[in-house]
Amino acid sequence: MTKWFALLPNMITLARLFAVPVVIWAIATGEAGIAFVLFIAAGVSDAIDGFLAKRFHLETELGAYLDPIADKALLVSIYVALAIVGQVPVWLTTLVVARDLLIVGAVMLAVVLGRPVKVRPIAVSKLNTLAQIVLAAVVLAAGAFELDIDGVSLLLMVAVAGLTVTSAAAYLVEWMAHMMAGPPPVAGSGDDGETRP
Repeated sequence: MTKWFALLPNMITLARLFAVPVVIWAIATGEAGIAFVLFIAAGVSDAIDGFLAKRFHLETELGAYLDPIADKALLVSIYVALAIVGQVPVWLTTLVVARDLLIVGAVMLAVVLGRPVKVRPIAVSKLNTLAQIVLAAVVLAAGAFELDIDGVSLLLMVAVAGLTVTSAAAYLVEWMAHMMAGPPPVAGSGDDGETRP
């Protein structure tokens, strides 16, 4: 196995990350077709790099960080751009962004207080991400192919809003339970402070 092949999953992930400003440009300039194609390509690339990493044992620590960063950067950027051009409500984008900021802030605060916590996806969080992806795809497809999907998009927006609030609350409850569960771990004690929300 060549060195370049070993780097392929991370290179694909980086390409997805670098596609973020292009997608923002496409949405902002009304190039809905380009935005939709790039969004679909990003989803396919995510599946490909994940398959390659697992099938050929190419998982790396860098990839473990890059992959979720690329996915989240793309999804959040799309929601912000769609809100700016008026294709999704500002309040919904605010919910989506606020949830992510809440989780990041909670993790950082836990580190500062000496109680680091590793947040792992829970069922409602996975459903939330799926709903966000489907809504983004539907809105982009509607713009690309001039579809009338007001009813569908409204239902999806309600689902995204509900799941976003629910998943944020679930993470907050788990975070508070972790923070209040006894004294901070002592270095070398073997407790890595990991929770599985």
